[in-house]
Amino acid sequence: MARRRAGIGAINKGKIDKGRYSAKATEIGELELSHVSGQLDTFRKQLEAFATKHKSEIRKNAEFRGHFQQMCARIGVDPLASSKGFWAQTLGVGDFYYELGVQIIEICLASRERNGGLMSFHDLQRKVLATSGKTRQDVSEDDLARAIKKLKILGAGFAVIPMKGGRLVQSVPGELNMDHTAVLQKAEGSAHTSVCELVKELGWTEVRAKSILDHLVHEGMAWVDDQGGPERLYWFPGLFETRDPSASLSSLRM
Repeated sequence: MARRRAGIGAINKGKIDKGRYSAKATEIGELELSHVSGQLDTFRKQLEAFATKHKSEIRKNAEFRGHFQQMCARIGVDPLASSKGFWAQTLGVGDFYYELGVQIIEICLASRERNGGLMSFHDLQRKVLATSGKTRQDVSEDDLARAIKKLKILGAGFAVIPMKGGRLVQSVPGELNMDHTAVLQKAEGSAHTSVCELVKELGWTEVRAKSILDHLVHEGMAWVDDQGGPERLYWFPGLFETRDPSASLSSLRM
């Protein structure tokens, strides 16, 4: 009996100790959370002071602006999240990306008939700087990506497509799946591809390859070339950056 009572006592003592450890762990966790919250608050205040001091450079220098955005992201601050408050009033970055977004829309709409709603970031950046003159601060590809991200509130009409050699902006409604992206990446170097190439390089069936290509043709992103040889080629005018595709691809049809 004595042994049994000792065993029960040990169990009870273990429960008490466990409860104490749990309470202590909770206390320590709350203290650490309070400490971290205090640090983040300090960081935010320092970031606000930094932003105020370097306001002009943040707006005018694209590289500096990119580093500033990275600093903000590390502590959970999004200067573009609201059109009101400290960040908008101090930096005006909300206005900067809003105006850039409007310019991106205008450029994409004006060129959609020629490129099918696909444009490289390099080409978009060149057009933005060319149409802005001296009124636009230096604009980086990172700025373009942030502005396009904000355009998503307008619906599924704008998206960024990652490529091996850069990025494309899609300015037509409808989301592209992994197959569509794979076709664009395969055509990236030459701006064209074919059913046979996709079957050989990607291991697809002819039905799958033709279905994806036909969809891209239907959406206006690809043009058909039946005069390039024994095999039908599918050209992507959005992958041409420095020339008018209609001038050199007159045999193509949409």
